[in-house]
Amino acid sequence: PAGAAVETLDGLKLPAAMLSDARRYLDPLNFATNMALFRDAGGVGTRVVGANYWAGYGATGVRLWCRLFAADGAVLATWEQALPDAACGIVIDSAAIRARFGLGEFAGTLFIHALGVKGHDVVKYALDVYGADDRDLTCTHDSNAWPADFYAGLPAPRAGERVTLWLQNAHPTPVPAGAVGLRLMGRPELVSYETILPGFGTAAIDVAALLPGARWPQQIEIATGKHVVRPRYEIESAGRRRMAHANVERTDLQPDPKIPELANLLGKGYLLPAPVLPRDRFTCILQPTPMATTQAELPLRVLVYGSDGKLAAERFLGRLARAHDGAWDVEEILGGAALAGGYGHLELVYDFRDGGGGDGWLHALFRYEDKASGHAAETSFGAHMFNAVLTYRGEPQSYAGPAPGLTTRLFLRLGADDGDTLCHLIYPASTPWHASSATDLVLHAADGAELARVGVAIPCSGSRLWRASEIFGAAALARAGRGGYVLVRDRTCRLFGYHGVVAPGGGFSFDHMFGF
Repeated sequence: PAGAAVETLDGLKLPAAMLSDARRYLDPLNFATNMALFRDAGGVGTRVVGANYWAGYGATGVRLWCRLFAADGAVLATWEQALPDAACGIVIDSAAIRARFGLGEFAGTLFIHALGVKGHDVVKYALDVYGADDRDLTCTHDSNAWPADFYAGLPAPRAGERVTLWLQNAHPTPVPAGAVGLRLMGRPELVSYETILPGFGTAAIDVAALLPGARWPQQIEIATGKHVVRPRYEIESAGRRRMAHANVERTDLQPDPKIPELANLLGKGYLLPAPVLPRDRFTCILQPTPMATTQAELPLRVLVYGSDGKLAAERFLGRLARAHDGAWDVEEILGGAALAGGYGHLELVYDFRDGGGGDGWLHALFRYEDKASGHAAETSFGAHMFNAVLTYRGEPQSYAGPAPGLTTRLFLRLGADDGDTLCHLIYPASTPWHASSATDLVLHAADGAELARVGVAIPCSGSRLWRASEIFGAAALARAGRGGYVLVRDRTCRLFGYHGVVAPGGGFSFDHMFGF
């Protein structure tokens, strides 16, 4: 009719210049995004570190579209960063961004949209947190690119600790008061956060303000109603600070009756590997964390291996209840047993000797404390099947292509100005595999050029703890420069890795690595 207005959905679409696949608008590659907790305030800065791994899939002209939001959701800055057509390093430093745009202090969200990509629709990165000295040295992993209903793996504070939960609104609409809450794992009572969180806003919540009676080793479940991306938490203790992330708690899983029957074909099946750092310096604490709303119990066993791949000790933890508050010191499990090299790794596996069920979504928190400096770091991850030729439900998982995932491509960022880079590579195996790995440690300059390549062999079920300075030397690391990195490559097996930075004063950071 005359005077009628016609509205279409075109106004909601991304502009053509932001499409990686212009032929199919809903291709996931057009939405290769992620969010980082980004702050430069109170003497603490952050650094997003990654690589242009899309170049390895044939992408050219890749660029990053970035927008920085303040805690109240206001836009502080928007920019694009073009990347060379090579596997270059990526560094986005809060101090540099603050200086570039003339900003004051901020603690908010950095939204990153990768444009012109191929092969990978996820923006992966390591997030380093640094301060004037090593008391604030810590690191964590990328956010999930999607918001979930629940997250878990948030530890309750010890006496004298302050645990701060950082929430990042993933949407432009406000999160209503009471839409987010906390409760002790396995308990019905939910305590709501009665403050509105603005669109794209960020909030720092003192866990004790909502759950004043919660104490380590109790665990906390976060109900978020798909409003926020994977939350980070920060623990302050004795003047030192560390950061880690919670994990997505699945709502779509049920115990799989086939998993207890898989041992004859897939050996250990699902396993979760984690380092046991040098015992003379570090304490290692293990805490299994329920990570699906249907996990009423966790029937588990812990295996501890030396760096040479030999089993040193094991313990059946029992059928842990959802509300369990157990945390185990690895020294207690070892009971004085020796580890080759003084370090090794542990594997958390299912054990159905007393019954129970499993769904494959097995997670745990690993806490490391320096006995000399008092500095600590923690990380959490989930189980997979490793190095088995048979496949089950997409496992062994592959970084690129379908299962089985029997190769390794891990990214190791270098430590910038904060200290030496630490890496702990683990060769876990669900079934017996090659006697040793054939692993290349490849040093790349910031522009992606290969500078050095060193081969190492890791025994099956063993591990290798090393520092970048020991493998490559100071001169080569200086040539790599800021944004340089190491690619861990193996075409014979899938390794799992953890990385960190060690400062001269005893501070260190530690988290699991990512692959592509």
